[in-house]
Amino acid sequence: MSIKHTIKSVLLGLKTNKSRSFLTIFGIVIGITSVILVMSIGQAAETLIISEIEALGGNFVTINPGKQPDGPQGMAGTLLSDSLGARELRALKKESNVPNLKDITPAVVVSGNVSYQGESYKPTIYGWSADWIGKIYDIYPEKGNYFTESDIEAYKPVVVIGHKVKEELFGMSEALGKKVKIKNKYFRVVGVLPDKGKVSSFMDISKFAVVPYSTAQKYLLGQSHYQEINILAKNEQVVPGMVKDIERTLRNLHDIEDPDNDDFYVTTSADMIERIGLITTVLKVLLTSIAAVSLLVGGIGIMNIMLVSVTEKTREIGLRKALGAKKKDILLHFLFESVILTLIGGFFGVLFGIGLSYLASLILKAQFISSWQFGISLPAIFLGIGVAGFVGLVFGIYPAKKASLKSPIEALRYE
Repeated sequence: MSIKHTIKSVLLGLKTNKSRSFLTIFGIVIGITSVILVMSIGQAAETLIISEIEALGGNFVTINPGKQPDGPQGMAGTLLSDSLGARELRALKKESNVPNLKDITPAVVVSGNVSYQGESYKPTIYGWSADWIGKIYDIYPEKGNYFTESDIEAYKPVVVIGHKVKEELFGMSEALGKKVKIKNKYFRVVGVLPDKGKVSSFMDISKFAVVPYSTAQKYLLGQSHYQEINILAKNEQVVPGMVKDIERTLRNLHDIEDPDNDDFYVTTSADMIERIGLITTVLKVLLTSIAAVSLLVGGIGIMNIMLVSVTEKTREIGLRKALGAKKKDILLHFLFESVILTLIGGFFGVLFGIGLSYLASLILKAQFISSWQFGISLPAIFLGIGVAGFVGLVFGIYPAKKASLKSPIEALRYE
């Protein structure tokens, strides 16, 4: 029997048993849809995060205290470490130590509310050099100015607030010059940022309140160490050499000879992109593996249906063998039936997966992350179709083999 005739015979059989064929295909559709959806969202998330890291510029470097974290416990240790302070900042500022450094500022994060005359709002409160918002994001106050280095040195209680913070606390009233309270300490508003919204998916400048890092340390946190130090290199090309200078300077300052004993770690934009890529890849593999369980269930369902089909067609198998059909013909018939079922399921699974991915991207963009973009990769589509065909082949072999081994005499006697 020709392959063309075999395929026609299979399609006729599937058309005859529409309900059973639909239920068999449905399990594969769910599995492939899940795989496509997971891979699409994972790819879009990775692209988004990497693009935002790249937006910081290749000359952006961060120093964090403690050992580089290898999990949640490590991250907690980093937050509690006090290995970066004023001494380290002074050493790094020396041109003889780090000649390729263009600018530097430490940073701390403060948890709490900002209040004014009974109104309260919980923004993101940074102890920072405020003008770094201008240097990194090219955003400057629409009213007032950033506080200065002299304000930082004098521990001045001044604050620059975002547009959203101003609206929540002052409404239509003027905010400049007014005093707001942060953790029982009054801060004078010296600048109001424009309504720029989110500069990235994770940073909404309009919800910022930025105070001098020195003031935050003394009056709000009661600590002398920094949670990180931000550095701008003169250009992207000098970053690798500058990282070595930073590490050498801090190791000499801390009497560290073995790099494994470092009580700090340096992260560049390239490092962040590499780590994000690794994390998202692991997550995509994990989530795809979970989604693939439904493909396994669908494959078992196909095998069961094929076994039922073999039983139902026992007399037909006997008749075909009696008329000269070979084992190969019977084997191919049931293998084709299994593979065609899964390929149809894979095709519709890919369509539904793309459709749901696009819908998810619209929801995420409208409700949560305005810069979220729909993304689908050809490898994901080919993987979906390929996996579907593979599942059909693997789970169709046993029923097909069982059918091909039936004796024609016993098959014709089957009731």
